[in-house]
Amino acid sequence: MDVLPSLLMFDLDGTLIDSRNDIGTAVNLTRADYGLPPLPMETVSTFVGDGIRKLVERSLRGQTIDLDEAVQKCAAHYGAHLHDQTTLYPGVQEGLLKLHAAGIPIALISNKPSAACRILMHHFGLEPLLTLTLGAGDTEYLKPHPQPLLEALKKLDLPASGAWMIGDHRTDLEAARHAHVRSGFVRYGIGQANPETPTVSFNSFGEIPDFFLHTERPGKTFPSAQVLP
Repeated sequence: MDVLPSLLMFDLDGTLIDSRNDIGTAVNLTRADYGLPPLPMETVSTFVGDGIRKLVERSLRGQTIDLDEAVQKCAAHYGAHLHDQTTLYPGVQEGLLKLHAAGIPIALISNKPSAACRILMHHFGLEPLLTLTLGAGDTEYLKPHPQPLLEALKKLDLPASGAWMIGDHRTDLEAARHAHVRSGFVRYGIGQANPETPTVSFNSFGEIPDFFLHTERPGKTFPSAQVLP
């Protein structure tokens, strides 16, 4: 990178936080409400990325239930176990501090309900580092629709040309493509990039500030971040 980005937009689940166990708990408590056996956490993880409605729909597939009621039940269960086992991924706090100290605006763009996003950011002490938080309920559409990204750019009065969306899921990358911003894919997260192609890929969060703040040593090949044509 030769120029600092004008805005870094980060996904939450699978990018900043590892929330698989608490999401799995909420899903399985919801299934228990309907007399259904629990699902393996590995299975529930494949349902994450498109918002709570899709999460519940996928976890109760084949059941004759009131989906709106099930979503409310799942949201209540999740709210009661929001950060029981959820952790920051290694390097997130330190990395965001470096990016913030460099003066780069940081936005959180998540398909998780907005209130839950804010509670989690407060819990982990990341709130002061964020310029903007947008979650489900703040915009009409969720990722992969570009509206949340475009709304962030509008609210902060920033052009798309210098902005990036970084996440672990194809929805993040598709939203970035439609919003005409560059994208970063984190390989350590929950989701998959396919069929999207990110601008850059990272193996760890610690590589993100190294990439954007040009802290690679002279002559050193950056091992896992590749800027594609």
